Amino acid sequence: MNQVPNSLKKMLWKGDIHALTDTFKMILMQSGFVFNKDNHHCYADISASELPTAFGYTVGGQTLTGVSLVVNNTLDRAELTWSPHQWDAVGGALVASGAIIFDDTTATGSGHDYTDAIASYIDFGGTRTVLDGTPLRVEGLAEFTE
Repeated sequence: MNQVPNSLKKMLWKGDIHALTDTFKMILMQSGFVFNKDNHHCYADISASELPTAFGYTVGGQTLTGVSLVVNNTLDRAELTWSPHQWDAVGGALVASGAIIFDDTTATGSGHDYTDAIASYIDFGGTRTVLDGTPLRVEGLAEFTE
């Protein structure tokens, strides 16, 4: 289940988020992390719970590619999607409870509400463990504005 922080909605209305041109990154969260859409607004709010650099993962995440924005009149929403993304476990297991997508383009010094504003939390529905030599793949990367 994906969750969108309330602060993102304000930033969208203000024009701080530019879905097709901003740089979005995905990070993996440690087991036990619980997202709070009322209090988690930016990377700094959750960085202590990001996976550490090890076993094929690097703190700060990876840049998402393949962005697309469409209107779905059947479901009455706008859909922002990215290409599937993966990390390959190397030398040990990757253990994560979810992933966060944040806008690496936003900065308070540029007048935005938050630096590295969170766009979405993807809850894995429990801890996901991938062993050495196995990819941790996150598919269906989509955000919906209804």
